[in-house]
Amino acid sequence: MPGLTIGDTIPDLELDSTHGKIRIHDFLAGPADYVVIFSHPGDFTPVCTTELAAMAGYAKEFEKRGVKLLGISCDDVQSHKDWIKDIEAYKPGNRVTYPIMADPNREAIKKLNMVDPDEKDSSGHLPSRALHIVGPDKKVKLSFLYPACAGRNMEEVLRAVDAVQTAAKHAVATPANWKPGECVVIPPGVSDEEARSKFPQGFDTADLPSGKGYLRFTKVD
Repeated sequence: MPGLTIGDTIPDLELDSTHGKIRIHDFLAGPADYVVIFSHPGDFTPVCTTELAAMAGYAKEFEKRGVKLLGISCDDVQSHKDWIKDIEAYKPGNRVTYPIMADPNREAIKKLNMVDPDEKDSSGHLPSRALHIVGPDKKVKLSFLYPACAGRNMEEVLRAVDAVQTAAKHAVATPANWKPGECVVIPPGVSDEEARSKFPQGFDTADLPSGKGYLRFTKVD
């Protein structure tokens, strides 16, 4: 993905939204807050309707983790507000409590690296199904990019948030298919001696043909 990517500071954009004017850096208020910023190609479209309803269903889980949700598309605020009625009717009980920003000039999606190169309408390029997990330091920690034809898996977004937060809290990494409560990986830059001091609960080293002892697993709270 060219442009904004992992490690970059999220642009401090100010946009209209369904909750009034929002400045992204102000939205990231509080030292422990993360933000999931996600774009959708257009209002009143089928896949997007299912996605935003699903995200609404996970809102409380994100809130438990100190994560705020922030949507964006190129449609205007009134369109967003009208569309929310459809989203909530599609999944009764899933209230859209998070704001959805408007980007009618399609400038913000460029700065956020959320443009779909293949999807266009009469006004130009549409947003992609992009998603950035932004940390308290206002830097992008993880990004997803899906084509318009593939809806996102919100369970995976939540799992990714858990992985990013666990790695940041304990200075570890998470292996493939990791879920909270499972073993994490000790980074290669940590010696065995340092690992024994840092992880008094101990660790297990995988017995691999190379004998290098680099794959070490431990538990964290």
